[in-house]
Amino acid sequence: MNGATFSYAGFWKRFAAYLIDSILLGVLSFFVLIPLVAMLGIVGSEMSSMEYEPEDATAMIAGFIGAYLMFMLVITVGTWLYFALMESSKNQGTLGKMALGIKVTDLQGNRITFGRATGRYFAKFISAMVLMIGYIIAGFTEKKQALHDIIASCLVVNK
Repeated sequence: MNGATFSYAGFWKRFAAYLIDSILLGVLSFFVLIPLVAMLGIVGSEMSSMEYEPEDATAMIAGFIGAYLMFMLVITVGTWLYFALMESSKNQGTLGKMALGIKVTDLQGNRITFGRATGRYFAKFISAMVLMIGYIIAGFTEKKQALHDIIASCLVVNK
């Protein structure tokens, strides 16, 4: 696509795609959470039938903290892989982006690598700092780039 003219995806279109992805990931997270809550419920009911011992309560609290941390790790890794794999795939976008007819490219309009998609994903944390200014600037930059797009040398364009 070298030398091609791009139709850059605007802020609101990108925001709508992100909402679609967030809803999908939220539903998937819920289905990861259900077995975890069920497992903790079984452990909790076993603990409640026992005589109270301080070390039992400590073990139960440690179990809850461990389960929470495991849940957060699974969600974090899953979200990263969803965005990085989808945006570096032949479709060049997540399900939300595909639904809205937009895709992620490098500055020449080519498909991005998994490494670049990973960098773009983690740069979103920088975009979120200071009142989401890094996202908001997509509405004002010439190529409609958010801060994470600038950091990763990416564009979000209409198909």
